[in-house]
Amino acid sequence: MTKIYHNPRCTKSRQALQLLEERGVEAEVIKYMETPPSKKELAEIVKLLGIPAEALVRKKEPLFKELNLGEQTLTNQQWIATMVEHPKLIERPIVIHEGKAAIGRPTEKIAEILDT
Repeated sequence: MTKIYHNPRCTKSRQALQLLEERGVEAEVIKYMETPPSKKELAEIVKLLGIPAEALVRKKEPLFKELNLGEQTLTNQQWIATMVEHPKLIERPIVIHEGKAAIGRPTEKIAEILDT
């Protein structure tokens, strides 16, 4: 099963969804702003991406600055908890396909996991 963590207001997220549709890939669309992933789900996504949790944080998001996150040193678990509490901070879109995950910035990264 393919999943996309999607924000309909985001151009890159819409492009990623379009790519999946063009490729005929049926995906479960998770509007993560309405239904944020749990800590466990987000930890699994980070693991599949093979990145530290902090790398999944949108650092240009005004909320990042408002929460003074740039001044803090957080553990992976603390970053995950912060993103679960503030889903706006989660980088998007994220596609999970056949045990692999990619952040769709650029969209070609999603094509890479679809093609392998």
